[in-house]
Amino acid sequence: MQHLPLDNIFIPSKTPSKKIMIVLHGRGDSAEGFSKLPEFLDLDDMNYLLLDAPFEYFNGFSWYQLPPDQLPGIAYSSKILTQIFDTLFETDFEASQSYLFGFSQGALLSFEFGARYAKKLAGYIAVSGYIYDTKKLIEEMNPDLLEASWWCSHGMDDRVLPFEQSALQVKQLQDQGWQIDFHAYDKEHTLDLDEIKDIKAWISSCG
Repeated sequence: MQHLPLDNIFIPSKTPSKKIMIVLHGRGDSAEGFSKLPEFLDLDDMNYLLLDAPFEYFNGFSWYQLPPDQLPGIAYSSKILTQIFDTLFETDFEASQSYLFGFSQGALLSFEFGARYAKKLAGYIAVSGYIYDTKKLIEEMNPDLLEASWWCSHGMDDRVLPFEQSALQVKQLQDQGWQIDFHAYDKEHTLDLDEIKDIKAWISSCG
């Protein structure tokens, strides 16, 4: 995927498919940090695009700046993701069969970008993140996504992003009709094997 505006790792499916999972890492990480995810998910018909965020952050990358200056970076990253998604779904892949996966900062983009994007995906996955502005997101979301399928999780022992904030924001969206399958795990700010197993099962249920 050398023609895309962000550095990336593309991992093709084992069987020909128009399905793709776009993976967004957390602050200070990179695409390489999620290179084992396809192996753990073990979905033969899924292509994977692991993206490097646009801003350098120590030895990795970031999708947006630290609070309280998140918004310019969120807007910039969302613009680039729109370009990438539009390119992917022109001919090579099918939006209605594809997934957006985000961890931490990537989870925020799964909501802030994913819910505004013009095309509805098969599913959206947000792990250990939060929403920048829940009220504004509800007002500006693509209304076609109200029935979209979301899988969201957070660690009850997360010391980076509080569990209570994430759970409250998800409840606010659920109260507005969003179809979010929310899971609480006994973990810190990580992605663990139990989550990956549950995500795989959820993807299978989505068809």
